[in-house]
Amino acid sequence: MIENSIEKLTLELNEALSRVADSSKAPAMEAYLRHQFTFLGVSSPARKEIVRLFRPKIKKLSPAEASRFAIHCWDQPHREMQYVAMELFAAFAQNPDADVIKTCHHLVSHKSWWDTVDYLAPNIAGKFWMKYPSLIQPATTLWMDSENLWLQRSCLLFQLKYKDKLDFGLLRSFIEQLNTHPDFFIRKAIGWSLRSYARYNSEAVLQLINTIPLHPLSRREAMKHLRGC
Repeated sequence: MIENSIEKLTLELNEALSRVADSSKAPAMEAYLRHQFTFLGVSSPARKEIVRLFRPKIKKLSPAEASRFAIHCWDQPHREMQYVAMELFAAFAQNPDADVIKTCHHLVSHKSWWDTVDYLAPNIAGKFWMKYPSLIQPATTLWMDSENLWLQRSCLLFQLKYKDKLDFGLLRSFIEQLNTHPDFFIRKAIGWSLRSYARYNSEAVLQLINTIPLHPLSRREAMKHLRGC
């Protein structure tokens, strides 16, 4: 019965997105993501309105149901379904009964690309770990050891919204482990994480830049707020 209600809600969401879609926009959206995903052609404002309308419905679900709903939406063919699913699931990001990290692990490692991962890491995993910091180490160790570049990128980015509360020692340990990684998305994330934290502790970031031989891409990204230092 529960699974039927989740399928029904998923279908309802797909129909709502289809009603506001402009199929003429889909080709450009697909090209932007290198034709890896199929789009309906829903604009960002229209999608946000759908999220607003569906949020009360999602909040009526139990945490476990919300997790299953997000995963079920992830199985759907159109990319907008993944966008709305993660934006709705974010309402459960600090709920210990929603299998947040297990769910996030699934979403990050399936249909993976920067457009979903860069939302999931700070807004779901990061938000959960902000409330339950003792659970960071076990999960991030697993993610770092996974050799999945998107899980590893998530380790670098989940603290983006922590501001001055960021655990710089932990971030540094991730950077040291991934510094020789050959992938563009890891190198970019190293620089992005440092650039973001430089707003709050430029001295620590400068020290790291001067002691770890970062890839030029990572270094350029990290130095964007440190010109003249």
